[in-house]
This record gives sequence, C-alpha cells and structure tokens, in this order.
Amino acid sequence: MCIVAIAWHILEHTPLCLISNRDEFYHRPTQALSAWSDSPVIAGKDLQSGGTWMGVTATGRWAIVTNFRDGRDQQSYATSRGHLIQAFLESDLAPIRFAKQLEQQQRDYAGFNLFLGDREQAIYMSNRGEAPQVLAKGVYVVSNGLMTEHWEKTRHLRKRFTQELLPMLQREQSSEAELQYAVWDILEDERKIIPELLPDTGISAEMEALLSSTFIQSPVYGTRCSNFLRMGHEHWDWQEKSQQGATQGQSVELRIPLFDSAKR
Repeated sequence: MCIVAIAWHILEHTPLCLISNRDEFYHRPTQALSAWSDSPVIAGKDLQSGGTWMGVTATGRWAIVTNFRDGRDQQSYATSRGHLIQAFLESDLAPIRFAKQLEQQQRDYAGFNLFLGDREQAIYMSNRGEAPQVLAKGVYVVSNGLMTEHWEKTRHLRKRFTQELLPMLQREQSSEAELQYAVWDILEDERKIIPELLPDTGISAEMEALLSSTFIQSPVYGTRCSNFLRMGHEHWDWQEKSQQGATQGQSVELRIPLFDSAKR
C-alpha cells in the first residue's frame, strides 16, 4: 500500500473516512477483499507472503500499512509487514498498547508506516523514525516517507481529498455514485511531480518520477487496487476497485455491520 489519506473524527456521521491506493508488482498473487475464514479479519490478502495491506473487523478495528521507501537499505527481512495488520486485527489490545509492543520488535521488519485504530483511538507509527503517537482529530496523508516529511505527492492528494471529497461528505446530499466517482477520480490521478520537487529516497531519478503520481502505471509495477472506506456509527462501507489484470475496473462493495466486541 503506497498512499493513504485519512479523515479522523472530523465528519459528523463518519468517524473514519479513508481512501488509498495499493501499489505492487503485477505478478504478485492477491486475493480480493473478503471476510477471512476462521478469523475476524475482512481484507484483501497477499497470497505470496500472507497478511494484508489494509483491513477491518466488525468490532470497529482497522489498520493500514505503507512501505517506507529506502533504496539504500539492502537488508533482507524474514518478517512480512502484511502480518502486522492481521496481528492487530486479531488482537484485543488497545491500539496504543499494540503499537508500543510492536515498537520493541519493529526493526525485524522492512521500513513501514502504520496506521491502526478502533472506533475511539487512532495511532500512527513508523519503524524508520516516528514513535507511536495518538492522533488528534484531523486529516492525515502518508505515502512512502515519514508523515512529518513534506512530499509534493502527499500534498497534492491532501489538497484534492480536503477540497473535493470531504465537502461532499459533509453535505451528506451526494449519492453513492457521485461519491465513488469523486474518489476514483482522485485516486486515478496520474499527474507527475516535477523533478525539482521529488524526494531523494535512494532510487534513480527516473524511478522516483514514475512513483511520484497518486496512480502508478508501468509494465511490471503499479496501482493494483483503490479503496474507499468509511466507518459509520452502525456499519462499515468499503469499496475496493481493481486496477489491473482481468478484473480491472471491477469493484467489491461491502457493508459490514458493526457490533460491540464486549457483547460477543
């Protein structure tokens, strides 16, 4: 997962609104969004290493990870970042407690940015320079650098997210079709960043430019799926749109009732 924008507790009837693109090699086998068997996890699945890049549960837990890009890091890691999402969603730990425990083993993983939360608390951390922090109400946008770093790519997505989509949600008069059209238009933005504003992450200038758009396309790597996730007071609404392969343009739409985990 390579870029995500989150609105946390700023919309009256939508405590969490999240849009994101997952970028990955086209050959990597993937299962589309679904409820996992023998697990509370609802997510897509990485069929190569297991785990997932983004998921929720019916009790209101949610998590999403992006890679931290560092072309200078040539170390191999036995652990998969996708298992972080699964581990949190299957845990009963409060978000901050899970993050604090993970902090003790975070160097076992390649670089990541991690958002995780429940209905009341949201946490951000990165194992490449950001300790776990409880998020205040607001808008947060992260790609493949630290949340505190200024990337033109994240600035551009933040602008479109806050100026185009959030006002539609605040008005509460837009149809689902109108909302989804706006989301896909934002997430399928192929605008490249000019070379002078690109970050230096240790890769070639040509590759840095390729990865600078919200939506990425190349012969072997690019945006595999786009997501529009909303937490209401009584249910999740999640649309996942396939962006590659035989299922390109198709979407999975789930409405997931929320219930109190204490009453299970």
